[in-house]
Amino acid sequence: MPKGKTVALVGSSGAGKSTLADLVPRFHDVTDGEILFDGISIKEYSIQSIREKIGIVSQEPILFNDTIGNNITLAHPDAPQEEIENAAKVANAYRFIEAKPEKFETNIGDRGGKLSGGEKQRLTIARAVLKNPPILILDEATSSLDTESERLVQDAINNMTQNRTSLVIAHRLSTVRNADEIIVLNKGEIAERGKHHELMQIEGGIYRKLVDMQEMY
Repeated sequence: MPKGKTVALVGSSGAGKSTLADLVPRFHDVTDGEILFDGISIKEYSIQSIREKIGIVSQEPILFNDTIGNNITLAHPDAPQEEIENAAKVANAYRFIEAKPEKFETNIGDRGGKLSGGEKQRLTIARAVLKNPPILILDEATSSLDTESERLVQDAINNMTQNRTSLVIAHRLSTVRNADEIIVLNKGEIAERGKHHELMQIEGGIYRKLVDMQEMY
């Protein structure tokens, strides 16, 4: 996976997408083969040093019963206000935050219960932007959102992934058409890989079938 590129993992449920992505921050360790960072085995690094280099935005946002500002600055509690606001702007979150009566001091409730799904997701993206990691893992970050929220979150993701190494797990294939490489998993194995237009040319291919199925709905 070249530095600064976006690689998408697609496939049906149970194909192994999340399991593969979980190997990068060492939530699991490989039992066969190896993962390399800059040519060095991932096992040569401490788990802490690896995770400091990774930002994760998952399908279920992890938020705390605290202010908007404190949720964004989780990894950088001493970040200047200007950097916090810039991160919120990149994440398409600044406008809705400024509309709250207490702005960045607004308490979001347990697990962010006072926010909509799209607002929660944009807060976790703002957190990842502020952390500024060289590697991003996006695990079906838009799959549970309505169309308008998905558009705002997807725009935020596009802003965030520029010039950054990104691993994107996608259920909605429309969100990964522009990935530098799409890897199609089937029963834990790589079945196809290439760009969107290349995979669409494979007669009877898995990716093409998945796209066709989604476009029917």
